[in-house]
Amino acid sequence: MIARLRGHPIAVQEGLVVDVGGVGYLVAASSAALRSADGAREVVLETYLHVREDALHLYGFADAAERELFTQLLTVNGVGPKVALAIISGSSTSELRRAIALEDAARFQAIPGIGQKTAERIVLELKGKASDADASEARSGEAFTARDALVELGYSVIEAEQALAQVDADLPAEERVRLALRAAA
Repeated sequence: MIARLRGHPIAVQEGLVVDVGGVGYLVAASSAALRSADGAREVVLETYLHVREDALHLYGFADAAERELFTQLLTVNGVGPKVALAIISGSSTSELRRAIALEDAARFQAIPGIGQKTAERIVLELKGKASDADASEARSGEAFTARDALVELGYSVIEAEQALAQVDADLPAEERVRLALRAAA
């Protein structure tokens, strides 16, 4: 198994091409890995080799936490490597783990290609794998109330969470929404 690559990023075609000792590896990379490779002379990627009957596909990640969550997502029925990569690329691993700990299926539904049943399955099957630290970092129900209010006002789930991240999490939901709207204006 290829677990890590260190080399020179030379092209972004159907994925990132990394030159390692004269061999170019085509890697389907997460958005964080692509950002780290952009303009860099050298890149280090944590990788996962997905083996099928007819192909070998290499997936690259910015860090081990991304790779670990990717492999956990692959254990969910109906989630293949392309969908798992889209999930990893859509948010940080800490946000995704928090969503799993809070059983926030809506967070996964906001990712293109993830329907309600798949989102619920991800949360259900990975909830037991979320650490206690993820659960303790999770925000209270007030955060969901504030986020849902912004979604009702036309924000996407991700935009609403980004807006709410800019305000004090200890405030009541109504105050958080008001301050998030004021900051956006």
